[in-house]
Amino acid sequence: MKEFFELHKDFILTILPDFLHNKWTIMVINILIFAAIVKLANFFIEKFLSRIIKYKDDFEFKKQLITLESIIKSIVDTIIVAFAVMYILNGLGVDIRPILTAAGVLGVAVGFGAKRFFEDIITGMSLILEGQVRVGDYIEINGHEGVVEKVDIKLIQLRDIKGRVHYLRNGMVDTIVNYTREYSYYIFDIGIDYSQNIDRVIEVLKQTDIDFRNNAAAKDYVLAPLEILGVDSFQDSAIIIRSRIKTLPIKQWEVGREFNKYIKQKFDENGIDIPFPQLTMHMINEVKNNS
Repeated sequence: MKEFFELHKDFILTILPDFLHNKWTIMVINILIFAAIVKLANFFIEKFLSRIIKYKDDFEFKKQLITLESIIKSIVDTIIVAFAVMYILNGLGVDIRPILTAAGVLGVAVGFGAKRFFEDIITGMSLILEGQVRVGDYIEINGHEGVVEKVDIKLIQLRDIKGRVHYLRNGMVDTIVNYTREYSYYIFDIGIDYSQNIDRVIEVLKQTDIDFRNNAAAKDYVLAPLEILGVDSFQDSAIIIRSRIKTLPIKQWEVGREFNKYIKQKFDENGIDIPFPQLTMHMINEVKNNS
C-alpha cells in the first residue's frame, strides 16, 4: 500500500480537492480519525467484557471485570492519544525527537518531586489487581464509607447513603473494610423484657426465620438460616439476644430491615414485649411526730 502511494503520489494529489492539500486541514482530519479510533476501541472493549460478564455466573468475577473496564479503556486511550500526537506533529513537519528527549528529561525531574503521584499509582494497581476494591462494593476507608462508584489507578470514588461523593487518593489508603466480599451478615441485637422466657423467645425467632425464608420478598437474598448466638448482655430495661443472618453481598441491610418487621409481627402474635426504657420510683412517706 505504501509503495502504491509513493508511485502514484503526484496523481493522487492532483485529483484531490485543493483544500485537502492544506496541512492544517489534514491535521483536523487526522484528529477526527483518531477520535473515531478511540470511540471504536472503547466500544469493542465494552462489548468484549459485557459478553464475558453475560456468560459468567460468578458475581465477584463480574464486579472485578466492571472495575477493570475503566482501567483498560484509560490505558488504551492513552496509547492511542500519544501515538496520535506524535503522528500529527510529524505530519506538520515538526521534529519530534527533541520533544521526546525533553519529555524524558522532564519525566526524570518530575519523578523526584512526584512521590505522592507514584504512591497513588502503585497502590491503585495493587488494589485493582488483587481485587480488594471493586465497583459496587460497600467499603469503609479512613472513616469514609459508601458504595464504590469508580476505581482507577489514582483514586477511589465512593457515594454514601446521603448521596455525598467521597474522593480518596489511593496513596492515603491504609485499611479497607469491605462489607460485601463474597457474602455479608446482618446483626440483630433483640431486646426482650426480663419477665420473658428466653428459650421460648429463641423458639419464636427460629419460627420467624422459617417463615421469612419461605415467604419474604427478600428470601432469595438469604444464604443460610438465622444463627442465634445467645444472650449477649443485660441492660437496664432489657435482655439482649444477639443473632445474625447470612446474605448475598450488599443485601444485608435490605434483608435486615424486612426481617425486623417479621420479628415485630411474631412478637406481637406471641405476646412478647419489646421493652423501652423505664424508671421505677419508690415513694417514702415520713411520719413526723410533733410531740
